[in-house]
Amino acid sequence: MSLNRLYDDLAWLWPIWGDPEAEYRFYCDHVSALFHKYAKRNVHSVLNVGCGGGKNAFNLKREFDVTGLDISPEMLKLAKKLNPECRFVQADMRCFELGQCYDAILIDDAVAYMITEEDLRSVFRSAYRHLASGGVMITGPDDTTETFRQNSTEIFRSGLSLTPPGIEVTYIVNDYDPVPEDTWYESVMVFLIRENGKLRIEQDLHIIGLFPIERWRAILIDIGFEVNKAEYRDESNCYTQFVGVKK
Repeated sequence: MSLNRLYDDLAWLWPIWGDPEAEYRFYCDHVSALFHKYAKRNVHSVLNVGCGGGKNAFNLKREFDVTGLDISPEMLKLAKKLNPECRFVQADMRCFELGQCYDAILIDDAVAYMITEEDLRSVFRSAYRHLASGGVMITGPDDTTETFRQNSTEIFRSGLSLTPPGIEVTYIVNDYDPVPEDTWYESVMVFLIRENGKLRIEQDLHIIGLFPIERWRAILIDIGFEVNKAEYRDESNCYTQFVGVKK
């Protein structure tokens, strides 16, 4: 799997995209509550699959022993810097083997890069192998075929308190599905980076999976999970989540 620039040469942008506590704490509290609600065992150890720069780990480590897994060396460097007390492993989320089981697994938005059903199955099979009996896995799509908005565009600015002196960054994200009959769409990210007032423009094309919501449920059931549905709401969106329990 090739790495997008945001997770490679532009990975330095990730820490200034959002504050790990101010913007991730509420979500992680929600995840923690789901772990405790649905797990059929006490939850102490958590595997964060697709951990990226470690912002979820930053919050979850307050309550759990967190291991992070990601394919990007640059993102893992950021995660280790933010969470020096946590363990991090470089691996492909579709075929990792860690030699141990965890009480809970979080597979957050990195799963969006799975663009075929077999990709999804591989991720969930790997997670199932690493989940202790009675353990719980939380995952879910950012977009589904039912919720996708063609040609939608969003604009963000880096927080001034997070940005190094002399640097301003504006992020533009545009989503477009060139072939609605297939299982992926294009998400183009454009970065307007001003360093001491001098502008440079960088762009990054992300290919994102897109499936009907019921295919997610069917695949999880087929893998062997007992499946529950949950929802997470932020300021502008409502996301469907699946909570899978290992029987």
